[in-house]
Amino acid sequence: MDLLTPSIGLIFWMTISFIVLLIILGKYAWKPILKALENRENSIQKSLDEAKNAREAMAKLTSQNEQILKEARIERDAILKEAREIKDKIINDAKDAATAESNKIIQSAKETINAERISAINQIKSEVADLSVDIAKKVLQKELSSPEEQKKLIDSLVNQAKLN
Repeated sequence: MDLLTPSIGLIFWMTISFIVLLIILGKYAWKPILKALENRENSIQKSLDEAKNAREAMAKLTSQNEQILKEARIERDAILKEAREIKDKIINDAKDAATAESNKIIQSAKETINAERISAINQIKSEVADLSVDIAKKVLQKELSSPEEQKKLIDSLVNQAKLN
């Protein structure tokens, strides 16, 4: 039972050992331990501050990225609108050019047809005149076979010519 009931000597030496241990620990261990804890606390605080700054920078970059994406979408829409306008203008110009060209071709065809028609009419007139002359020649040769008839015809033609 001696172990359960400590004696005064044991308590004294245990107290002295404890005080010596506290002095040794206070002089050699606590300062480095406290300094290490303080350094650890500072590094943790520094890491937290850096994380906070990184979070703020990330938020700022995110907002900048969103702004850049928004501007890119606006620019894309403007480029697409301009491309559509250019496409419509090119199509309209091509339609106008095709219409003008077709009108020019139609006009040229009308002029060609008109010229061919006039040429055909003139040719028909010429052929009709030649036929008329041939027919009149044959008729006159038959009717004016005698000199008396020829003289009567000449006189009547001269009289008509003087009246006109």
